[in-house]
Amino acid sequence: MANTIASCTFSPLGAMSLLSKSEVAHLLDTSQGGLYKLFRNCCLAVLNCGSQIDDCKTLLEEYKDFDIRIVEQERGIKLELSNAPAEAFVDGEIIQGIREHLATVVRDILYGRELIHQFDLNHIGDLTDVVFHLLRNAGVLKADQEPNLVVCWGGHSISRKEYDYSKEVGYQLGLRNMDVCTGCGPGAMKGPMKGATIGRAKQRTGTGRYIGITEPGIIAAESPNPIVNQLVILPDIEKRLEAFIRCTHGIIIFPGGAGTMEEILYLLGILLHPSNAEQPIPIVLTGPASAAEYFAQVDGFIHHSLGEEAQSRYQIVIDDPAAVAKIMTAGALDVRNYRKQHGDAYNFNWMLHIEPEFQQPFNPTHENMNGLNLYKEQPVYQLAANLRRVFSGIVAGNVKEEGIRAIEQHGLFEIQGDKSIMEPLDQLLKSFILHNRMKLPGAAYNPCYRILD
Repeated sequence: MANTIASCTFSPLGAMSLLSKSEVAHLLDTSQGGLYKLFRNCCLAVLNCGSQIDDCKTLLEEYKDFDIRIVEQERGIKLELSNAPAEAFVDGEIIQGIREHLATVVRDILYGRELIHQFDLNHIGDLTDVVFHLLRNAGVLKADQEPNLVVCWGGHSISRKEYDYSKEVGYQLGLRNMDVCTGCGPGAMKGPMKGATIGRAKQRTGTGRYIGITEPGIIAAESPNPIVNQLVILPDIEKRLEAFIRCTHGIIIFPGGAGTMEEILYLLGILLHPSNAEQPIPIVLTGPASAAEYFAQVDGFIHHSLGEEAQSRYQIVIDDPAAVAKIMTAGALDVRNYRKQHGDAYNFNWMLHIEPEFQQPFNPTHENMNGLNLYKEQPVYQLAANLRRVFSGIVAGNVKEEGIRAIEQHGLFEIQGDKSIMEPLDQLLKSFILHNRMKLPGAAYNPCYRILD
């Protein structure tokens, strides 16, 4: 049985302690299409920080008695928790960082709802505006900030050597006054932030920014780690990925599983579009010496599926954290100069062209997964978009509540396509399973997919 705190009442932080009656009603609306389920599940994921649960369905079942209510008072509101995970408390008091993250849940769910009514989500330009408004509302976009934000991607299930290496890279970034943005979870998302705090402390340059960008479907598998001091919850995975690359000045990719490959393919697919050929975004794939084979497999898969042009967009650096940090600082300067020359914002890459295939949400149903065009007779950026959807579906089947239930009801996702792509894809996925990159160590993994001959 889960260890829980029976009852706790506290005020959310900042402006979120003041809500209108209609906002309270929306958050507590349990009807079809209401916000309560989304609100409750995201709050539970935040409270579950540090847990070894990495799928939403299991989390919801373990804490099925958890509840959160809003108590209206003369001087603002209070949040009332029932049967909340005990890990979120110290001596009966909720941890301050988790309290901040709960206020973020309130903020982003309510503001996201407002944006849905303000913008046409079938219009591509409006989709980018939604991403911009959510980031600005969260305080991520600062007009006077020099380009220094490095996005770090990588798996939540990694080895200790890989985690320590990601921490060392973060340390080198912190020494160079770089800020860090990750998917906000554990593993390769926590390591760079933890290392950067030490590097910045040595330089006496303040705490730095540790930005975590997530979305409701993945937050349970990757609960925000306690170092995140700016959390943003985007409505879906596509807007989350767009947020990463619109606000970044360089990207570091550590070893990971299906989610990391989804991120890599999303990034490469956008950069392979002819309109983005001149975009100077430094990209480094890196890990300790033990990860050399992993990156050789990833690089080989990209070669077989997307070709040499895609490979030319990144560097692979093995076992050299200082070199990675130097590439990022030099690359950020190139980004600054390019955007200044073209009159673009330092904090949000408006010039980056993103096709509808990368912005419209993909629903990984069995029919949609089986119907993906995974053949080479199409523009390479479109192939990258469809390959990204393959990994998005696998992530859903691995850790997201709806995906897990769909597999239980209808069987495995079936994937088919060009043999020259399917064979290296199959080998890559088998390697992820063998090295425990699909689930946290100790958890049995049952594949949610089948690759057809």
